[in-house]
Amino acid sequence: MTHHNTPRVLLAADRSSAGKTTICTGIMAALSRRLCVQPFKVGLDYIDPSYHTLACGRACRNLDGYLMTEDAVLETFSHALGDEKANLAIIEGVRGLHEGFEGLSDLGSTAQIAKILKCPVVLIIDARSITRSAAAVAMGYSALDPEVDIRGVILNKIGGGRHAEKAIAAIEHYTGIPVIGVVPRDEKMGLTMRHLGLVPVHESKRSPEFRERIANIMQIVSENIDLDRLVEIAKSAEPLNMSGKSIFAGAGIADYDTGKRVRIGVALDEAFNFYYRDNIDLLELHGAEIVYFSPLHDATVPTVDGIYIGGGYPELFAEELEANMRMRQSIRRASSDGMPIYGECGGLMYLARTMVTKSGMHGMSGETFEMVGAIPVTVEMGGKVVSYNVGSFTTETPIGRPGDSFKGHEFHHSSITDIPDDSVFAIRLERGIGIKDGKDGLLVENTLAEYAHLHACSYLRFAEAFVEACRSR
Repeated sequence: MTHHNTPRVLLAADRSSAGKTTICTGIMAALSRRLCVQPFKVGLDYIDPSYHTLACGRACRNLDGYLMTEDAVLETFSHALGDEKANLAIIEGVRGLHEGFEGLSDLGSTAQIAKILKCPVVLIIDARSITRSAAAVAMGYSALDPEVDIRGVILNKIGGGRHAEKAIAAIEHYTGIPVIGVVPRDEKMGLTMRHLGLVPVHESKRSPEFRERIANIMQIVSENIDLDRLVEIAKSAEPLNMSGKSIFAGAGIADYDTGKRVRIGVALDEAFNFYYRDNIDLLELHGAEIVYFSPLHDATVPTVDGIYIGGGYPELFAEELEANMRMRQSIRRASSDGMPIYGECGGLMYLARTMVTKSGMHGMSGETFEMVGAIPVTVEMGGKVVSYNVGSFTTETPIGRPGDSFKGHEFHHSSITDIPDDSVFAIRLERGIGIKDGKDGLLVENTLAEYAHLHACSYLRFAEAFVEACRSR
């Protein structure tokens, strides 16, 4: 049994689009100038954590109470703090504080994570056009679940001094909860949006305005939020008791001799950057050396034993991906040769034969582009699927065998068409949409391509199975 005394605070919101991610990123960036901040994100988002990672200089970790057991949440939290260098943990919530998997419990919600981690909460309220009603909002959130310890409020989108005075007076009078920050309406606090959310950091870095925007957000947050008081709230968190390691207790690279180690190529660039850091850590713990490569910019896949192509926005880079013919051909050859290849959502789209973009959708042209062709299907942009999914493998694959089951999620604006009649689907879904008729995971040779996103702290077979498939090749 171990104990964690690291100060920690959870920043939640009263609703989606309350400006939570912008404020969290600014707080993390400002406090990282004087403390070692470990960031976390509730839920399965990829993009918000990329901002937090950039702000803190430490990889953000995801925590999800629907996918993960309570022990898995605690161990993931502990693993991120394992080097003991971090002296403050900041956790960004998802949607509103109490939104979750269902309406009558906290399953999958920010509130659930706050209770598991015994974490004080600071509530960010979108105060546009409300004053005394802000007290009702704070009071309602505090009263719904008394086990959630709301210790402070940050008011966002405040119109001016008189607006702030009324809202602060009402909240503190009726609830006794201190207001520790008042953030004004300011166009400099905006972060660019698109069809799946914020623009990823890997892509935003192309813009010369990106660093300036983050700097402006940090300055506004520093001037308008009492960061010292926030740290004091974090220090008040009671110690956490942790059981021994079970997830991050892999054999470890050191336990494999050079002949048994494997190299896994991970696609990472502007088009593909949706990865959970814990997935990478667990692949390494099970004996893999991670070799990053770019389907956009590199000529061919490096010398590896397996390939992992995660999600992202390949549709926005379809022309460039098509133009890099040598890369597409090298991946196609690797697939034909039986190399274990795992493509997840964006990876599925890239491994397909062709991609049809949708005219007018975030600058897309509505043309057809050639992709890798390892999976003989067409990807068509359009529609929207956002869902947790639950499924099991029906055949042997690089990441699972018959009977292995998982909880995951899918989030995409595309569908798969022109599916051959003799296609092999490796996954049967109990919950979710998948590729077709409740089935997911197209399998060709040793290449598996699916819409399901998997978190290795939820689906524990992922890292072990993929590394072993690469080693056995």
